Amino acid sequence: MTEQQNILLVDDDPNISHLVRLYLEKEGFCVTEAARGDTALTAFQNQTPSLVLLDVMLPGIDGLEVLKEIRKTSKVPVIMLTAKDETFDKVLGLELGADDYITKPFETKELVARVKAVLRRAPSAEPKEDMPDDTLSFPQLTISLARYEVTYEGNQVEMPPKELEVLYYLASMPNKVFTRAQLLEQVWGFDFFGDSRTVDVHIKRLREKLPECEKYGWKIHTVYRVGYKFEYKPAQ
Repeated sequence: MTEQQNILLVDDDPNISHLVRLYLEKEGFCVTEAARGDTALTAFQNQTPSLVLLDVMLPGIDGLEVLKEIRKTSKVPVIMLTAKDETFDKVLGLELGADDYITKPFETKELVARVKAVLRRAPSAEPKEDMPDDTLSFPQLTISLARYEVTYEGNQVEMPPKELEVLYYLASMPNKVFTRAQLLEQVWGFDFFGDSRTVDVHIKRLREKLPECEKYGWKIHTVYRVGYKFEYKPAQ
């Protein structure tokens, strides 16, 4: 029997919270509710949830600030809930480390489907001992998907899971070009509901975290009107 997964639901609208809770509990999840940003952080620290459903507009501390605080200590999956259908809000949430977003009003069944999809792709808290060593190594860069670790210039680089997965997927096939649609399918899966701008945001963040990498013979290269590739030219 699998352990019941706990969802932290953070929304100040009691009607939405009640409805979402009913659907999640029907699917076998345990749900903890919070209606404020500050109480959400307390609940997060006390509960250690499997996933957080986080509204953007909250009293106390807004959802983006809550996300920032969560990402300081945890890689737990976070799905943002927003009443605004603006690209800025979506991009900012993804840049801060959200795994997905959904815009209100939404179908509750769709939300449950997203929760299940994100949980399926979430890294385990501890790597399994029998997992093979999948580490990719390049000059001054190592990437391990099993341990969810990236080391650059001798220092471990903190990355949200999806950033690391994009980097790993590109680097696993150096010099091969991938379209944004291919990256969305391979990293987020066919049931991801976002758009191609999601990929651009993650590439931007990766470049910021791996500066001046070209001197080592590799970089994340933009192929105009096509997509991206991990370009690697070993020293002769």
